[in-house]
Amino acid sequence: MIYSMGVASIVTVAALVGLWTPDWDRAGLEKKYETPDTQFAVIQGQSVHFQDSGPKEAPVLLMLHGFGSSLQTWDAWADSLQKHYRVIRLDLPGFGLSGASSNNAYSEEDDVQFVENFVTAMRIPEFSLIGHSMGGKIAWNVAAAYPSKVKQLILMAPDGYADPEDIGAKPYEIPGFMQVMKYCLPKFFVKKSLEPAFYDGKALTEDLLTRYHDFLRAPGVRQAIIDRANQTINTDPVARLKNITAPTLLLWGDSDRMIPPSNAARYANVLTTSTTVVLPKQGHLLQEERPVEGLAKVLAFLSPGQ
Repeated sequence: MIYSMGVASIVTVAALVGLWTPDWDRAGLEKKYETPDTQFAVIQGQSVHFQDSGPKEAPVLLMLHGFGSSLQTWDAWADSLQKHYRVIRLDLPGFGLSGASSNNAYSEEDDVQFVENFVTAMRIPEFSLIGHSMGGKIAWNVAAAYPSKVKQLILMAPDGYADPEDIGAKPYEIPGFMQVMKYCLPKFFVKKSLEPAFYDGKALTEDLLTRYHDFLRAPGVRQAIIDRANQTINTDPVARLKNITAPTLLLWGDSDRMIPPSNAARYANVLTTSTTVVLPKQGHLLQEERPVEGLAKVLAFLSPGQ
């Protein structure tokens, strides 16, 4: 009761000082960010937002974004990759225009099952997989669960390899006072949250900040983020990682303050076949900070010798 009264008081103050931040209208948000490749599909009873570009007969690249992000994080890379690949990127459950999971399920097993159901619905028997941060954790879990389907695996600062003492902990746990973000999410707060993800803070442009802010205000996303954070628990990854057969690229920025590049050695010591690349003067969001550098490494990995 005391906690509820505290939240109510904060929300009241936020409204009075003009910090009240309601969800955006879904139709307006869809119109603002739609492209000719925008599509929706019903997966597990949920309307899932994705973009499907490039030659339909080309090898498939499935791209999974990180925590608090959306499929637009891949814009710069997709423009180039779709010349030679069928590029499919989606808003994972709880984020972007996909919104909250239909059954409020965000465990590792739920995420893997969701991706499997998605590719099955899309009639994609095999694919290469690119995942960043949280999306990297989902990507390697999918590659471990369905090794015959994943041909190549690119993990960009992947989450999911915790210190032994952190097994069983909640890596995304949100303090109770952060519940107010459902009602009060000023843009400067989002900016301060994003700045550590970049080596150079100037890379966080106003357009980029606006996009992140917009999608955090997509209907139901803020509550879904809180729910995902409460359901995500560190588990021992070793047995699953050893089940991966796909050649794997481990890609990191040397100045990543979210997931340190030293974690790459943990994966490399367990994975059957991997290559590690650490990019200088890059932070956590290397696909958005200086996208050309990371993209060059990805293309060389996907098509060696070309």
